[in-house]
Amino acid sequence: MQASISLSKTPALQYLLRIGDTCLIHGQRLAEWCGHAPVLEEDIAMANIALDLVGQARALLSHAGAVEGQGHDEDQLAFLRDERDYFNATLVELPRGDFAFTVVRNTLVSTFLKLLWERLRDSSDAELAAIAGKALKEARYHQQHSADWLVRLGDGTDESRARTEAALKQAWLYAAELFESDAVDEAAAASGLGPRWSELQEPWRAEIAAVLDEAGLAAPADAAFRSTGKRGVHSEHMGFILAEMQHLQRAFPGGVW
Repeated sequence: MQASISLSKTPALQYLLRIGDTCLIHGQRLAEWCGHAPVLEEDIAMANIALDLVGQARALLSHAGAVEGQGHDEDQLAFLRDERDYFNATLVELPRGDFAFTVVRNTLVSTFLKLLWERLRDSSDAELAAIAGKALKEARYHQQHSADWLVRLGDGTDESRARTEAALKQAWLYAAELFESDAVDEAAAASGLGPRWSELQEPWRAEIAAVLDEAGLAAPADAAFRSTGKRGVHSEHMGFILAEMQHLQRAFPGGVW
């Protein structure tokens, strides 16, 4: 079996990996709907969104490898790290759940990513700014698509509304982690690499509130709980995702199509 790589965990590298890993794991979860979505059109739509996210992750992980300077390429960074060396938000690693949970999670995450890409277009890192310019176009579609479904479910049948309310309550608990700032964010803000994620909380809440209002739903109350995936401390679900993602590369080192 292929051994894990070790990282030089500079603040700049961790900042890039937080974004890239969030896109990668979110894409992995959405891909689980391929062949299982409630209607064919949505099956294709979620697969396409997953592919967009994986493409964003590829660009970010390739750039992260260059920033790190240890010769790690996108495949090594995607498939050969230990769990504690992934820095995605915990929200995206939670189990697929039902369709309502997927719609809610995708709305919360795509809105956040859209706002983050908007800010990253002004990054002092020219490569990151270029990645953001392309990714923003995709994120706008992701947000619009998922928000349309959220309104449809929230303003639909009694069952769809109940499922959506339950999903919103669960996802909201983990969404708070997105806006926790730490030394990594401070270093990124100081260097011009990117914004503190906490700076996105106010516009994110405003956009989510508008969607929920149209759906006839209310945002759940905030809680003191904070998940810690961005710091590399994950839920029990992360190991299962990595076991599936990493199996081929671990079993057949350097294997290519």
